Amino acid sequence: MGLEWLLYPLAGILAGLMAGLLGVGGGLVLVPILVFLLPHQGVDEASVMPMALATSLASIFLTGISSAYAHHKRGAVLWVTTWWLTPGLLLGAALGGIWAVQLEARTLKISVAVFCVLVAAQMLLQWPKPKANVENKEARGPFYSVSGVVIGFVSSIVGIGGGSLTVPLLVTRGIVPVRAVATSSACGVVIALSSAITYASLTPHGTMPVGSVGFVNTPVALLIALASIIAAPLGAKWAHRLPAARLKQIFAGFLLLVAAILAKHAF
Repeated sequence: MGLEWLLYPLAGILAGLMAGLLGVGGGLVLVPILVFLLPHQGVDEASVMPMALATSLASIFLTGISSAYAHHKRGAVLWVTTWWLTPGLLLGAALGGIWAVQLEARTLKISVAVFCVLVAAQMLLQWPKPKANVENKEARGPFYSVSGVVIGFVSSIVGIGGGSLTVPLLVTRGIVPVRAVATSSACGVVIALSSAITYASLTPHGTMPVGSVGFVNTPVALLIALASIIAAPLGAKWAHRLPAARLKQIFAGFLLLVAAILAKHAF
């Protein structure tokens, strides 16, 4: 057993802590770590990025169920909005997975790097601003289904649960942030499920590690998910003790560093 088998759970812990602290999915943490670790399992260069994305999304599906259920118990998930988003999320995520495996490794790395920069900017600028005294509990309609296609497509390509896209959308539509985060957690399960199934059903060109299903490295996804589920409550506990603005600044800095590393590898 190589050192990477000790590092995968650590990656899951880091992703879980970030999810609990900031309410973001662990995909943006996991993908660059997996890109670094998977070659040590014999994954060839052409398959590293698709496998990193697929494995990240598979782990997010498992951890997302836990998160969504916790929000549901608090009555925070807007299920009507989730149902309207779901058809688009399913379609967009599947299309994104099919598209991603056809892209060159460099293009995928650049795509993730650009997305990291955009999310970092979103955090630093604290956009969008919540609307004062507004809580749109009846957010429904075809607009959300169409929006879901875009959210699912982008999320599948960059290996995330879509929170950094879904939350801003819902906030700008008048949904209070706490409900936007809760609803996004439920949507993340849908995105991760559709993406993971799509990546698992596709046939890689090279030899994959033992236990892999398509592009999904199942043992790694399970290790990461287990560690994330354990760590997320601790992150949520810390979130009530540490200044949110400073945490976002630190995470934004981390994302910019990740973007720089991926861009360097790409070029």
